[in-house]
Amino acid sequence: MNTLRPFHLAIPVSNLEANRIFYKDVLGFEEGRSGDHWVDFNFFGHQLVIHLNEQAKTNNDSNPVDGQNVPVPHFGVVLTQEVFSTFAERLRALKIEFIIEPYTRFKGLPGEQSTMFFKDPSGNALEFKAFNNLDQLFAT
Repeated sequence: MNTLRPFHLAIPVSNLEANRIFYKDVLGFEEGRSGDHWVDFNFFGHQLVIHLNEQAKTNNDSNPVDGQNVPVPHFGVVLTQEVFSTFAERLRALKIEFIIEPYTRFKGLPGEQSTMFFKDPSGNALEFKAFNNLDQLFAT
């Protein structure tokens, strides 16, 4: 049996301190190691590292999915439905500007999921999702 291991993702940010505050204080992720140009976070058990790149550019590309314009590229994590709901409530209370408000995508179809999208202060798009049945993660 394979045991899922944490992933490591490093992303560029144009303002290290603004993004440090966003990921730590707004999203509530525990800060780990850091240096003058980078900070790592516990991203729901995964390692997310923000790296200062003052020339980082915002990408506004998107693709249509289930009637929504999904930003490309984006990253995130699959949560339990309970954690997703609590996290969505936290973000709404903090008045996060959503690209796609939390909703149920593919309702009644294979792969039905809760999802939401928003950007960090550097324009990196994030998606968080949850399935009532995780077996639907790769359903066709």
